[in-house]
Amino acid sequence: MCGIVGIFSETHVASSIYESLLMLQHRGQDAAGMVVCDQNGRLHSRKSMGYVRDAFQQRHMNKLEGHYGIGHVRYPTAGGSGKDFAQPMYVNSPYGISLAHNGNLTNSKALARELFHAEMRHLNTDSDSEVLLNIFAHELAKQRAILPSAEHFFQAVRKTHSRCHGAYAVVALITGFGLIAFRDPKGIRPLVIGEREGKEHKEYIIASENASFSALGFETLRDVEPGEAVLIDINGQLHSQQCADNPEPMPCLFEYVYLARPDATLDKISVYKARMRMGKKLANKIMRINPNHDIDVVIPIPDSSTTAALQVATELNIPYRDGFVKNRYIGRTFIMPYQEERKKSVRRKLNILDLEFKGKNVLLVDDSIVRGTTSQKIIEMAKEAGAKKVYFSSAAPPVKFQNLYGIDMASTSELIASNKTEEDVAEAIGADWLIYQDLEDLIASAQEGNPLIKQFEISIFNGKYPTPISQEYLQDLEASRLDSIKVSREKLS
Repeated sequence: MCGIVGIFSETHVASSIYESLLMLQHRGQDAAGMVVCDQNGRLHSRKSMGYVRDAFQQRHMNKLEGHYGIGHVRYPTAGGSGKDFAQPMYVNSPYGISLAHNGNLTNSKALARELFHAEMRHLNTDSDSEVLLNIFAHELAKQRAILPSAEHFFQAVRKTHSRCHGAYAVVALITGFGLIAFRDPKGIRPLVIGEREGKEHKEYIIASENASFSALGFETLRDVEPGEAVLIDINGQLHSQQCADNPEPMPCLFEYVYLARPDATLDKISVYKARMRMGKKLANKIMRINPNHDIDVVIPIPDSSTTAALQVATELNIPYRDGFVKNRYIGRTFIMPYQEERKKSVRRKLNILDLEFKGKNVLLVDDSIVRGTTSQKIIEMAKEAGAKKVYFSSAAPPVKFQNLYGIDMASTSELIASNKTEEDVAEAIGADWLIYQDLEDLIASAQEGNPLIKQFEISIFNGKYPTPISQEYLQDLEASRLDSIKVSREKLS
């Protein structure tokens, strides 16, 4: 997964992009980058591996002068890792285009072959983001407009939609012309527009999440609709157009479970309220299955599950306690690339408060169970702290299938629930009892926030992928995501 942002302002935007990237850091910890354009049409950029705070020092910020620009934080989902894969990516023709992308193209290999053999475009990496950039650039070049209008840009997006499969939320800087943003026809990955009053005209921000908007003085305007393109031209005017023939809203349900910040609102659904409803429905299921439970205390696995856990405790009328102290300087173990690193990081990340566990039957609430690595270690820590029994609950259903749309979750064979029953999973992680959220309840938890959304992207739970997928692509992705393959690739890099 990745985080993207684009800002158009009357004043220099680098500091605002930096602040936005800090608040999108949870979406990518591998690399960070920024490109801005000054009034002379010159681009100034900075890309680096690591966290935002490390990538941008004051000496870098002093050189990033421009009134519009884009930024990106990355966790690798397609292609490799390293500075060559850091975004935004750039092509000089036509006009000079810089692009930042969140998502994953599922037909990138076929498109790469087309770009080389039919369109004579060279690709420097195997990144699907570079493929997407070159597809858009090629379609824009075909317009052959010296001074392109909004319609020229929208036509290029329209053609891009017809060629690209998968998930993509995009912000792009067109040198000398402004910013353009667009979202795939199903709107799998989020993209939100904000605005604020400038001295002469309105100023705009477009980002993966709107959590940073208020801190920067922006108000949320609306979501970019699935299939829609939004252009902010060099004069600060906003233009928009639906560029997909049959847009079908299908936002990723896992955004509300885990990926997004709780203070974000995506597709008009409050992430915080959705997680509250997840907790309520999870508590209701616990009472249905085991009304005579002996739970003494409810404890969340910080941070994504905290809201749901608090609601579970409220509904069950059981004390809620913070049993873990989180080290905020350790990355999200869920997206760490190797199993051994994930195992080590759990204990580095969480310190346990023994007094909340000793002699108690504890219900731990987590957002989801993926590989089971974190769950197993946490249960082990709870029992070492003196818990009599450790019950484990997940605010999401069993994760059984690999994600194809921008989350490097794991290969299917490494997902603990892919070939195990709930009882088998409970035994594997060491839980005395395990309960998962029902899929119908999870969908309802989000859908209650926006009844106009009739369906969500839920393929990690049911294996039904909503975009064209070849068997070859599934097999290649399955093989490339194995921890053993990742380790070998890292040794060779």
